[in-house]
Amino acid sequence: MSATAPDLRYLSAPSSDALGHGQTPLVYPTQLFPPIEPFASAHIEVGSGHSIYYEQNGNPAGIPVLFLHGGPGGGCSARSRRFFDPAVYRIVCFDQRGCGRSSPNAADDWQGAILDNNTTTLVQDCEAIRKVLEVDKWGVVLGGSWGSTLALALAETHPDRVRSLLLRGVFLFGPDEVDYLFSTGGTFGQHPAAWTMYSKFIEDTSEDWEREKTNLLGAYLQRLTSGDAAMQTAAAAAFVAYELSISKTFTDTPSIEARVADPSKVLPFALMEVVFMCNGGFVRRGQLLDNCAVLKDIPVRIVHGRCDFVCQPQAAFRLTEALKKAGNDKVNLEFVAGAGHSDTEPGNTDAMVRATNELKVLLSAD
Repeated sequence: MSATAPDLRYLSAPSSDALGHGQTPLVYPTQLFPPIEPFASAHIEVGSGHSIYYEQNGNPAGIPVLFLHGGPGGGCSARSRRFFDPAVYRIVCFDQRGCGRSSPNAADDWQGAILDNNTTTLVQDCEAIRKVLEVDKWGVVLGGSWGSTLALALAETHPDRVRSLLLRGVFLFGPDEVDYLFSTGGTFGQHPAAWTMYSKFIEDTSEDWEREKTNLLGAYLQRLTSGDAAMQTAAAAAFVAYELSISKTFTDTPSIEARVADPSKVLPFALMEVVFMCNGGFVRRGQLLDNCAVLKDIPVRIVHGRCDFVCQPQAAFRLTEALKKAGNDKVNLEFVAGAGHSDTEPGNTDAMVRATNELKVLLSAD
């Protein structure tokens, strides 16, 4: 697949948008902070051949914060830095194993990219970065989608190293969440065409559809690790097109085309996500809810789009209730009306920046 001709055969047609909100979104009261450039960046060797890219932005003497991107395999961007006030925060972003500017990138070496790539090792990577930067405690750990899973795993493993959490699009890696999104057609109710194209790719490339239709994730994993470059790229394009087509209230076809056209982004995104989904996120079933009592003393802010069809709102609600029952009176859940899953949804952006602004006041007062 060339960069100029992305494979969009399995991308469902977007809904109508007569007012053009997809290209000219509504302007919310709170916006991202202006673009900034890192004041430092480097790689850290974390073992098993993985070299992790990380960067620092904002105020070198500010409140240290860690941004955890989604996917897994999504990587960070210049936009990731802009959820925080750069005058107050020392903003640390990094590309997780197998994607972005970390190496090996799954687009170049998929076997190396998935080697020792799991939730436990990613938590260890967060700790390695904290130590090399001589950060005693993260003021805020912000995680969205898969990043919310990793943020919870990090905070529950090292509760003494996290002062607050900001979670967007909560995903707890329950079997129901995985099955709804990738196995049993839960999204068919709201996005029937998208689900149909997601499963149709497997049907069109299958030699045993009766078997594979009961294990679509396993079928995608087989194709993504087949060693056949054309098949790997085609499977990644179909998988990513499906997820991105249901991620926003107004489908952003140009951004989907750009993502699918870039092998360095589409292959890690698809492969990492499928590997983690097939392995239950490498966490024990129910682990993140069962262990949330260790977070009862830290502020937790949760932002979740009411129209999120990737990560269901019920996950955010269940986490909030579990934290409250554990004695956390510092948790706040904000459901954002009209917003989908992506952190580029204007309502989600507004809520996230308001939360980091609230937390900077709270943390500065401690």
